Amino acid sequence: MEQHVFGVTEVNQLIKLLLDGEPVLSKISVRGELSNYKMYPSGHHYFTLKDQEGALRCVMFKSAAGRLRFRPENGMKVVATGRITVFPRDGAYQLYCDSLMPEGAGDLAVAFEQLKARLYTEGLFDAAHKKPLPLYPERIAVVTSAAGAAVHDMIRILRRRYPIAKVILLPVRVQGAEAPPEIAGAIRYADRWKIGDVIITGRGGGSMEDLWAFNDERVARAIYDCQTPIISAVGHEPDVTIADFVADVRASTPSNAAEIAVPDQTELLRWLRGCRERMEQGERQRLDSLRQRLETLAKKRVMTDQMAYVQDKRMELLHIQQRLGDLSAALLGRKRQRFAALAASLDAMSPLKVLGRGYAVVRGTEGDILKSYRDVATGDQVSVTLGEGGFTATVDRPYVKEETR
Repeated sequence: MEQHVFGVTEVNQLIKLLLDGEPVLSKISVRGELSNYKMYPSGHHYFTLKDQEGALRCVMFKSAAGRLRFRPENGMKVVATGRITVFPRDGAYQLYCDSLMPEGAGDLAVAFEQLKARLYTEGLFDAAHKKPLPLYPERIAVVTSAAGAAVHDMIRILRRRYPIAKVILLPVRVQGAEAPPEIAGAIRYADRWKIGDVIITGRGGGSMEDLWAFNDERVARAIYDCQTPIISAVGHEPDVTIADFVADVRASTPSNAAEIAVPDQTELLRWLRGCRERMEQGERQRLDSLRQRLETLAKKRVMTDQMAYVQDKRMELLHIQQRLGDLSAALLGRKRQRFAALAASLDAMSPLKVLGRGYAVVRGTEGDILKSYRDVATGDQVSVTLGEGGFTATVDRPYVKEETR
């Protein structure tokens, strides 16, 4: 019997039929490490699963890749589920992957940690970006589901604590694939048109899957870009979402967000009453002080006798006049005494006094006072001034009085 010779395409088709007919290979899960992971512009993902001894080529088409919750990375341990078959054109078998799950941890947990690390690196969680909440908001924008119990709890608490604030609900879906763009859009709308002085976004409790809309990057960036202070109120106390890290304030529950957003009117009224009492007490004290001052002024002599002030000033003026007179007389007396002393001193030094004691002043022909015998010669005319009168004389003989030894 002549052996049939197969063409390459026939062999590949035969192998494909064999593999497609094997039930185990039609829905198989394979554990391995991601290697050479590539995402193409077409949306298809190509990668290799490997372990210590072998490798398996894999492909994930765009439709399946769009359902991924996390970002696959080389070296990550995963479990890939799909079917193994042959692509006839290449003759190589590969795993056509329908789903990809991180080994050990759920895909949501891995996606959460990946997004958290990336946004932290970008600075979306920085405390410097956090804005303070207004003390007395006039309008509160609430971005949540209109059908959930959370919104009713928030409205009830807001009305009880601070009824003068206006609550504006922006209803959105908080679960499902449509929820993230609706939440992000509502936040941007409320911020752009200044719908509220503060924004509360969140929902009631649930599983991680239920709360996943608030772990979406689009919601996180909308919160970060929001200029209006925003409170994140997702789930219960143990529940933590990416929105909690980015928001200005995290509330443990939606009810707690309502308590944080507004003051308590009971405490506010108590504080206002205290302010009023302190103001009244301060005014009473001030009025009492002014009354006492008025009574003191009313008893003063200037108020009981209107001329008393004039009389007092008149007496004061007379006293000042008397003091000025005494001071001027004393000053004048001291000046007279000094004048007399100076006159006596001047009189004692007067040349006339000296002449009165028998001395004389002799002047030459030029009128200058002669002080030495050398200033005259025999026959010179001199003028002699005495204490009373004088005369002229002719020099007979100049001489020098000899000193007594």
